[in-house]
Amino acid sequence: MVHLLEAHGIRVFSLAEESAAVDAFSFWRGLVPYVFLNTKKTAEHGRMDAAHELGHLVLHGHGGPSGRQAEHEAQAFASAFLMPAGSILAEAPRGGRISQLIKAKPRWNVSVAALAYRMHGLNMLTDWQYRSTFIELNRRGRDKEPTAPGKAPLRQESSQVLGKVFRALRDENVSKASIAQKLQIPVKDLNDLVFGLVLTPLEGLNRPDAAPDCERPKLRVV
Repeated sequence: MVHLLEAHGIRVFSLAEESAAVDAFSFWRGLVPYVFLNTKKTAEHGRMDAAHELGHLVLHGHGGPSGRQAEHEAQAFASAFLMPAGSILAEAPRGGRISQLIKAKPRWNVSVAALAYRMHGLNMLTDWQYRSTFIELNRRGRDKEPTAPGKAPLRQESSQVLGKVFRALRDENVSKASIAQKLQIPVKDLNDLVFGLVLTPLEGLNRPDAAPDCERPKLRVV
């Protein structure tokens, strides 16, 4: 989702940790759309948030409903965007047991809650089944997305554009500190805004983005 937004000219940034209570927000600045995503949420949650903000940009960026109605429309947009009705009707499990939803959700890379919401909207889950799913999710802990057996957890999405930008800057020996200084913000705030992609250079290593536990090269006199 992040790469898709960027491919269509949307500037995507991450929110600082102090904004943990905010899922995401978006706005137009002139003719340029911006989206800010909270990377402290689960990867599935982040994908839905990105699609939700795309809904706001498309539906409400230049006027239209606000408040609860706008949020409902953006969520309906995101749900349909990530989970087209045809594929849900054809492939989602009928019956609504949470074990079935956990097994099925990797098909669309969404959360169990999002899949249940979409299925309920398409009349594939009864009101009772829908409520039961959320009762079980609350019992398990809503901040911990269940993973299907044998499946790795979904990886958090990041910016492709910013990754290329910082690789180019490193090639030009432009440090993280100098970027933060020019922007007149602390280095930590810079990291918080760019998905943590700006890494601290390590003295003695050839690459500033090398991991801290990389083995130092062994030099000898020839």
